Amino acid sequence: MNLCIDQGNTTTKVGIFDQNKLVDFVRFENFGTDEAKKMLTDFRIDACIFSSVRKNTDTLSNFFKNEISFIELTDKTDIPIINRYSTPETLGNDRLAAVIGATTMMPGADILVIDAGTAITYDFIDSENVYWGGNIAPGLNLRLRSLHEFTHKLPLVQPEVQSQFIGNSTNSAILSGAIYGIVFEIDGYINALKIKYPKLSTFLTGGSTFYFDNKLKSAIFAEKNLVLIGLNRILQHNVQK
Repeated sequence: MNLCIDQGNTTTKVGIFDQNKLVDFVRFENFGTDEAKKMLTDFRIDACIFSSVRKNTDTLSNFFKNEISFIELTDKTDIPIINRYSTPETLGNDRLAAVIGATTMMPGADILVIDAGTAITYDFIDSENVYWGGNIAPGLNLRLRSLHEFTHKLPLVQPEVQSQFIGNSTNSAILSGAIYGIVFEIDGYINALKIKYPKLSTFLTGGSTFYFDNKLKSAIFAEKNLVLIGLNRILQHNVQK
């Protein structure tokens, strides 16, 4: 069994894989050595991979290194794709893992991966397993906060599922503007890439997926555990060497 840990900006997602099958999933607001010890006690773990977008992860890394076969995902980690990103040392681990997860689920396809979280990332990998990079845009919460913090009168609106296209109040106008702005942005990226890659497949993942997935005109595959699937594939790739 493999233990895959994805530490994001706000939460830590942990997946237990039996080969390629996700058998357990836990989301933590705070994940430290106590939680790590419990995972190792509750499951017969053979290997672990840890990915984080945060700084100061030495405590967790050192714990796992002393307990189990362990990989911390960095730009030096061997991966099962070709990475053409010009600054791999600055590439978010979650972005890299997500495209590897997508190619694991749909090998031999041109794929756009959209991860809708604190930021929205757009990443493209072609049918030859070559990752070319992508774009980063503000996520839903960032857009709502920026409208409040950088204006004098606009209120801070909390995100919620919004079906109203034209807002009839200031709050609904802000929420609709943020949500449908993202919807049009996503459809725009998909349509632009389909000009060159007409058989493009699109994966949508991330904590804010449910705000947008049923509003998009383009066909997508929604997979909330895409990063964990990619981490498991990277771990398998390194263990099998």
